[in-house]
Amino acid sequence: MSIITTQDGTQIFYKDWGQGQPIVFSHGWPLSADDWDGQMLFFLQQGFRVIAHDRRGHGRSSQGSAGHDMDHYADDLAALTAHLDLQQAIHVGHSTGGGEVARYIARHGSRRVAKAVLISAVPPHMAKTASNPDGVPMEVLDGIRAAVAGNRAQFFKDFTLPFYGFNRPGAKISEGIRDHWWQQGMMGSIQAHYEGIKAFSETDFTEDLKKIDVPTLVMHGDDDQVVPIGISSELTVKLIQNATLKVYAGYPHGMCATNADVINPDLLAFFKG
Repeated sequence: MSIITTQDGTQIFYKDWGQGQPIVFSHGWPLSADDWDGQMLFFLQQGFRVIAHDRRGHGRSSQGSAGHDMDHYADDLAALTAHLDLQQAIHVGHSTGGGEVARYIARHGSRRVAKAVLISAVPPHMAKTASNPDGVPMEVLDGIRAAVAGNRAQFFKDFTLPFYGFNRPGAKISEGIRDHWWQQGMMGSIQAHYEGIKAFSETDFTEDLKKIDVPTLVMHGDDDQVVPIGISSELTVKLIQNATLKVYAGYPHGMCATNADVINPDLLAFFKG
């Protein structure tokens, strides 16, 4: 396996396929690099170099007890890009991974970065606070924490329904997609998943977004039941100086899997534009 070891001894698993301009994929909670299967293969076949890692505590990366916060996530991504000496990389982040990409660029600069894509992403600030009154109420987030702690396996199985919009009338449910999500989730550390809820929901990315200085595509489905577009991408696009918002009518949070036939060509057009 391909692994790097960070300064605090965490082992980060990654995939690195192909040649050409690098695309680096950052996955959502509580998944792994495997969530990008539909994009990794597609862009490999389009002549790109494709790279994806398992966040610390997730997938095949080590399950240490520390560092389950956005600064460490961003620093791990920086360690990977430095190890591979990536230049002119395109960074794509889904959900929590979108926050990781934003914090990485803000914290480490864009010297190695050509473009960025935030898909169904959590910035600028997901949790409801006095300064963010439209955010997700803390009792909802506490409910997710309780469900992870109480019966993570069942919660993950149930969560795939709203994640992919499979709970909508007339939805064509893919049990394979659901099983793939569940398998990825159960590979990771319950502690990393529990503490990751705070990382993705309570981190304020407002100042990070203002520091992004590369062309950025913001993509979101307007039927996202996990990260509602009105508290996320519609605000994010106003904070990044060179950003474009593309909204997908009726698409769910996990649209990269359910609608890859549309998402992948749109990404390709942005990459080549």
